[in-house]
Order: sequence, then structure tokens, then C-alpha cells
Amino acid sequence: MNRVILLLLTALAPISWGTTYLVTTELLPAGHPLLAGLLRSLPAGLIALAIGRTPPSGGWWLKSLALGILNIGAFFPLLFLAAERLPGGVAAAVAGVQPLIILGMGALVLRDLIRPATAAAAAIGAGGVALVVLGPAAELDTIGIIAALGGVTATALGMILTKRWGRPSGVGPVAYAGWQLTAGGLFLLPLTLVFEGFPPASDGGAALGYIWLGTVGGLLAYTLWFSGIQRLPVIAPGLLALLSPVVATILGVVVAEERFSAVQAIGLALVLVALVGGQTAALARPRHRIERPDRSLVAAER
Repeated sequence: MNRVILLLLTALAPISWGTTYLVTTELLPAGHPLLAGLLRSLPAGLIALAIGRTPPSGGWWLKSLALGILNIGAFFPLLFLAAERLPGGVAAAVAGVQPLIILGMGALVLRDLIRPATAAAAAIGAGGVALVVLGPAAELDTIGIIAALGGVTATALGMILTKRWGRPSGVGPVAYAGWQLTAGGLFLLPLTLVFEGFPPASDGGAALGYIWLGTVGGLLAYTLWFSGIQRLPVIAPGLLALLSPVVATILGVVVAEERFSAVQAIGLALVLVALVGGQTAALARPRHRIERPDRSLVAAER
């Protein structure tokens, strides 16, 4: 598949995630972040397993559990908790630092060299997101900030390990996404029952919100996302994550009739520059790794 087409398909995932803030605040019952994460992951995961018909095998049981907890089980409830305790703009601004976290983790775990162009794109993108979503009246809640940082750090590590471990041969992207969604959902199930109890009575709006987050924001988005992570340089989808807060802001303007200022327009332009420049730098050349000494040569020298 052409890399540009793959990049565009991968971008659909953070675009769909940009609807999470609006759906959470407008449709879902407040005070149930674990339930929201559970209903977004477990049903979609079971459907994906039924479609893929390929269960994990061998060491992939533990790997799927680890990835499912990082990408789904920890990320989802922290995301919903941040969305409930912070204005959408503040939560999105915190999420904007994720490309910088991915760069650092990529250097430590994948041994990827940090190129100045991609580092600059990540920093410009984070600054652009801040201009887009933060306003002078932005309220900071300590628990909300910690939840947002914890969520983006967990999913950043999940992205790095997804890239490092790859996908077993013969396993399709739907089944692979199903492993993680199911593992994350099963991780959340007992926590939800213990800390939030049985689900509250939901109206049609809440049901619609859960269905949207589970299908488009869950099954479809993560199938495209994991496929993109495995076939692109890891910073490429990392930078695409900047689309999520931008979409959230645009929806706030269009749906919630929020004002869009000149400062926000500058921030949006910076994000677009970061996206185009960062993707060009990430895809133009093969990835380089930090060189490790050849152990056989070292032994021979001794």
C-alpha cells in the first residue's frame, strides 16, 4: 500500500478520537469513566475476535495483555476522567505533548535517533495545540492533569511496544485489534464493578454515544491505528495524534457554537505545519537506529 494512503487511513483514528470530548460531555452520564472505557473496549473487542477468528498463541497472550492494558485498559478511563475534570481544551493541550513523549521513548526502547526535523515538528505541534485549545479562562484541575498525562504516557508506551513487537504472521489487523480491545476490556471489568457498581440507567443519547465510541472510535479506529503503527515510522502516527484536539476544537465551534479566535487560527496553522513537515521528515528517509556494539566483535577483541 502507498505510504501516503496508509498515512491518510491511519489519520482517521485520531480524527474519530477527536469526537470523544464532545460525546463524553454531551451524551454520557458523568462520573463513570471506568464504565465508559469498558463499554468502548470490550464489546468491540469481542466483535473483532469473532470476525478475526484468530486467538493469541504462545507469548502473545502476555504481550496482548500488556498492550491491551497500556493502549486500552489504562488509557480509556484516564481519558474519560480527564475529559470530565478538565475543560476539553486543557485535556487536549496535555494530549498534544504525546509526540514528544513518543520521541523520547522511541530513542530509549527502539533505539531510534531523534532527528531535529521531527523533534521540531513535535514541539511546534504541541505549541500549536496549546494555542488552539487553551484560553485565558482555562481551569486547571490537578487530578485531571495527572489523568491526562498518565493516559498519553500509557498509550505512548503502548505505541512503542506495538512497533517493537510487531504482529504475528497470519494474524490480520482486525484480530490484532480485537486482542488488545478485549484484554483492555477484561482488565476494566472488575475495576468497574468494584469502584462504580452496576451501570446507571441510560437514555438513548448515552446509548448512541457508547455505540459510536465502541464502533467508530474503538473497533474501526484501532484496526487502522495499529496497522499504521506497524508499517510507518512510529513518530508518523505519533504526530497524527495532534489531529484529535484540533478536531475536538472544530467540533466545539461547529456544534457547541464556541468562538474561534485569531490566536486559535495561528495555532491551527502551526499544527498543520508540524503535521506536514513532520510527516515529510519521517517518511522521506529510512529510520536510523542508535548503534549498539556488536557483541561478537567485542568478544573477539577480548
